[in-house]
Amino acid sequence: MDGEAGRNGDRIAQPWGERTPYGPGADWPVRVDQQLAEGLDERGVQRWVRSASLLHSNGDAMDIAVVDGRIAGVRGRADDRVNRGRLGPKDLFGWQANASPDRLRRPLVRRGGELVETDWDTAMGRVVEQSQRLLAEQGPSAIGFYTTGQLFSEEYYTLAAIARGAIGTNHLDGNTRLCTATAAAALKETFACDGQPGSYTDIDHADVIALFGHNMAETQAVLWMRVLDRLHGADPPRLVCVDPRDTPVARAARDSGGVHLAPLPGTNLALVNALLHEIIANDRVDHDYVEAHTVGFAELEKRVRDYPPEVAGRICGVDPERIREAARVLGEARRLLSTVLQGFYQSHQATAAAVQVNNLNLVRGMLGRPGCGVLQMNGQPTAENTRECGADGDLTGFRNWNNDAHVAELARHWNVDPVRIPHMAPPTHAMQIFRYAEQGSLRMLWVSGTNPAVSLPELARIRSILAQERLFLVVQDIFPTETAQLADVVLPAATWGEKTGVFTNADRTVHLSEKAVDPPGEARPDLDIFLDYARRMDFRDADGHPFPQWHDPESAFDAWAACSAGRPCDYSGLSHEVLRKAPSGIQWPCTAEHPEGTERLYADGRFRSAPDDCEHYGRDLVTGAPMEETEYRALNPDAKAILKAAEYVPAHERPDDEWPFALITGRTIYHFHTRTKTGRAPQLQAAAPDVWVECAEADARRCGLVEGDLVDVTTPRGAIRARVRVGGIREGVLFVPFHYGYWDTTGSGPEEGADGAGRAANELTPTDWDPASKQPLFKTAAARLSPVGNRGDETGADTRDDSGGAP
Repeated sequence: MDGEAGRNGDRIAQPWGERTPYGPGADWPVRVDQQLAEGLDERGVQRWVRSASLLHSNGDAMDIAVVDGRIAGVRGRADDRVNRGRLGPKDLFGWQANASPDRLRRPLVRRGGELVETDWDTAMGRVVEQSQRLLAEQGPSAIGFYTTGQLFSEEYYTLAAIARGAIGTNHLDGNTRLCTATAAAALKETFACDGQPGSYTDIDHADVIALFGHNMAETQAVLWMRVLDRLHGADPPRLVCVDPRDTPVARAARDSGGVHLAPLPGTNLALVNALLHEIIANDRVDHDYVEAHTVGFAELEKRVRDYPPEVAGRICGVDPERIREAARVLGEARRLLSTVLQGFYQSHQATAAAVQVNNLNLVRGMLGRPGCGVLQMNGQPTAENTRECGADGDLTGFRNWNNDAHVAELARHWNVDPVRIPHMAPPTHAMQIFRYAEQGSLRMLWVSGTNPAVSLPELARIRSILAQERLFLVVQDIFPTETAQLADVVLPAATWGEKTGVFTNADRTVHLSEKAVDPPGEARPDLDIFLDYARRMDFRDADGHPFPQWHDPESAFDAWAACSAGRPCDYSGLSHEVLRKAPSGIQWPCTAEHPEGTERLYADGRFRSAPDDCEHYGRDLVTGAPMEETEYRALNPDAKAILKAAEYVPAHERPDDEWPFALITGRTIYHFHTRTKTGRAPQLQAAAPDVWVECAEADARRCGLVEGDLVDVTTPRGAIRARVRVGGIREGVLFVPFHYGYWDTTGSGPEEGADGAGRAANELTPTDWDPASKQPLFKTAAARLSPVGNRGDETGADTRDDSGGAP
């Protein structure tokens, strides 16, 4: 049970571990996974400290092993509702990155073109001086903040208060714009408010599980273990998988008696419209539920008449009979769980397609009951917190920025004048923030916990923006990332295990993560950095008291919980002490009336859609044009869900003779985002050390390629060089994982791809975004392949079947 194998066997080669089968309605059996430092066993662990996963959105609960003041391993928490003791590969090995020798330990400032170490007073003095000068000369719109999906609630709430309530800038967003903005938008369009309707426990009851653009096997490995255990138990569910790649999910769908649909990228909306067409045409509709709890069915029925399987099949490149078969499976379900992720969120007509998945469950009456739910998933561990707390393009507490009463209510919580909170226009989304920086109106950008120099689209453009002399760039991070190399000031931050705060996962489960060890050198928790900035700026509330009024994680959480009271994301029944004593994570809303939390939303069929209560009045799904309050009221949506229809329109960039392939990007199970952490965990880095490009066997033959060949992948924006992996994807489509940037994760300097060429997938992706959610589109580029050499398998290219990323 000690060392590398631990209780897990080889969890790189077998990332989902052993099966613990169970049947419908039964409890998921416990299986405790553990990974300790080499040579260590449980007897040598001095303390176990409660936490949860930082490297995906599943929210796996775990304990951190501490030995001599250092993190020495992790084990899953057997009594937690999310994982029942299980951990995925990133959970088991990612902790090793905390001790990487290239951790940022002291602040850095740029002098003579070079970043040099300095003290906190000097670094913060530069940030404060720039802030005060820009506020005096240009006003709040000269300053912007771009944050992450990996901080804590306390830190997001503080950042939102500083940006919106103290500075008064509208320019605050997170890299959650890249992964979860469409989830939020789709929930708001259908239910008038953010918040996942479903629960992970719906897997325990569902007889059909439909995954739309969601390679759960690699993006939420532990959740996939739950599905696998159902598939190996009595009366297993059938799966429907929508994905152009032949992922483990796709293979399980076929094996379960379900269906794998592999549409061409950019055609998801046409496909789901066709599924709705079949369900309605064959009267698989719960008319009583639709009549009692929704509006808009007549318009939806009319719209999807235009998408019979033959029409959608031509658009999507899918056999119409396969569409009919999938619709039959969905239509026969007694308990349907639908999940959605980046294959929809980062593709053409993202919000429109995700909304149709909501519609599928609503017209079938499959919501609010065990096994009947929708999970518009997140990609990051605390993306839910970002949205709730307002550290992105939302107003704190799921409030409506277009509702003066909501703004006034937030101002009362903060004790500031409502005029100080910008709300005359929607909050600025990330892509527009970078455009303002490019144009020169935004002169200071504070980036915390994210690496846009690798993760944003069209990287040549992003690098040129971040490198401008007129842009004062502050980077707050734990490693010298590609973005940090371009900064004017670098602030060393503490990370997971080195600070205390709250995580909330994709099914609304709240976990407390306790500080286990001290951060290295002079690194500080993000909350301390934000509050230090506020004090140095001398921000004050309406009574002249320091603002924000809180001073540590516990007081910050209590302020957030009070601010959330009465809103859909109600934390008022929670505190650090409550979470510390609870055996498991607790799902919001959690109130005095419901101290155990709430497993599923909308169980009573009533929605937060009243015009005075809703978070958003909605948008046109095709154009993105915002609806006015009067238009919204005309829908008469009081307490009802909204069935919104949309027509398919072709993507802006499509394959042609010059660019014959559709290019999509995504994840591999072994890495997270730009590898700032996973690239520093030896087992994870060894499992997937370099970029690759996946293509179909027929396409490889046509291009004269075999496994392991070196190729250039080119789009109108740039090129990268990668090894070929043959198979596992439909014809005409290429896949490239997006994790690989240019900075060596060992800290020794710039790193390049195979044979010295670039390897960042986002050199290739376009500057384009969904009109409704404003989420960048990473799965719509047209590309070509050019052979560079033909050395095949002798290169050692990794061809492991379970590798590859989300669609």
